Amino acid sequence: MTPQATILVVDDEPQIHRFLEPALRASHYDYIRADDAAAALRLAATRAPDAILLDLGLPDLDGQDVLAKIRAFSKVPIIVVSARDRESEKIRALDQGADDYVEKPFALGELLARIRTALRHGLQADRADDIFVAGRLSIDPQRHEVKLDGALLALTKREFALLLLLLRNAGRVLTHGHILTALWGPAHTEDVAYLRVYIGQLRRKLGDDGTLIHTEPGVGYRLADAP
Repeated sequence: MTPQATILVVDDEPQIHRFLEPALRASHYDYIRADDAAAALRLAATRAPDAILLDLGLPDLDGQDVLAKIRAFSKVPIIVVSARDRESEKIRALDQGADDYVEKPFALGELLARIRTALRHGLQADRADDIFVAGRLSIDPQRHEVKLDGALLALTKREFALLLLLLRNAGRVLTHGHILTALWGPAHTEDVAYLRVYIGQLRRKLGDDGTLIHTEPGVGYRLADAP
């Protein structure tokens, strides 16, 4: 993680900026402020931040639309920070490319941890052929090998693809629809029960490390980020 990573905070509430700016600067981040969608889009394009905290309730354009517009030109990690707590809002944001979704009010420590995870994901995004590690688990995409404590683990092709998808996105919430589309195609976006079966099989084969796969109720799954 870059010690002086730049965070663009998009929120129209002055009190959020008064709270977050000193906290983020104390954590050695550069802070850029945007109070509306127009400023957010301009700064995202011209300042190339390392991560974006994005509120959805903006005065000039809905944050979901801002997210879609940024994703059209940038892969920057985006954490939605919003008071909207409906599952449909979370799923829409995550499916549109948000790296994470944090509900207001939030704990500062948790938000900082989510930022660190998003920054790590941003650095790793283009390293598709690396060996991915989470806890005692590692996966080598080139060799098509999974190891647990150094010992080879026998997985089916589908289980391997599911675990690789989760590991490549460690720390991120992946929606049911995202996983099902990536692994089974767009015709299977509603087959959540089918996905649960594979998640269950994968957890059993991982033993104690199966707890690394966290369920986000009603939304999807998150693999615990490697320490």
